[in-house]
Amino acid sequence: MEKGHHHHDPKEFSARMKACGVPDRVQEYMIRCTEFHTAPAPGVLIGAIMVDYALELLEANPEEKLFAVCETPKCLPDTLQVIAHSTTGNGRLTVLPIGKFAITVNRASDSSTAEGVRVWVDSEKLKNFPVIDMWYANSPQYQKHTMGTSLQEEIFRAKREILSTERVRVPVTGKLKWKPVICPSCGESVPDYLIVDGRCAACSSKKYYEKLL
Repeated sequence: MEKGHHHHDPKEFSARMKACGVPDRVQEYMIRCTEFHTAPAPGVLIGAIMVDYALELLEANPEEKLFAVCETPKCLPDTLQVIAHSTTGNGRLTVLPIGKFAITVNRASDSSTAEGVRVWVDSEKLKNFPVIDMWYANSPQYQKHTMGTSLQEEIFRAKREILSTERVRVPVTGKLKWKPVICPSCGESVPDYLIVDGRCAACSSKKYYEKLL
């Protein structure tokens, strides 16, 4: 029985990458992303390849101040945070729950827009890689407990062959000016531009908790 991707032996993982011809730079990215994510999830491995590709097309250094948009909250945000240092906390990563395995990366800009590169997993190209295709399509035929190693190796061999790219223009939003406002429902302070119908979002549209007595 093959080991699923939730079982992780760092030595086996490194040996598998080398045997499949993964470039040294991308190997390092994959190792760092795996450590951050706590597992070599397929989405993280593909994400490392995607971010590396985007940086090359943008002719950017990962140490530059880079901004990114991620079109899914699954796996991909971690690769952008680890490799490009674009995080939600530093305001340089936007995660949109669109459901596409895609990213856009751009440099900082003083104008209202910036030119960037969008990279995505191309479903048509996946037809050449049956195991990745099964996993990506969430097919019941894919069994992670027995096909995890095969999937990993196919990702390593496919590299950029499953990806498509395009040049894009994205809007640039400067820092908003704001003042604190006290929510009349909870009595807590929030920025004025986040008030919804006179209340903070946690007391209205984005309420997610119930106070315990």
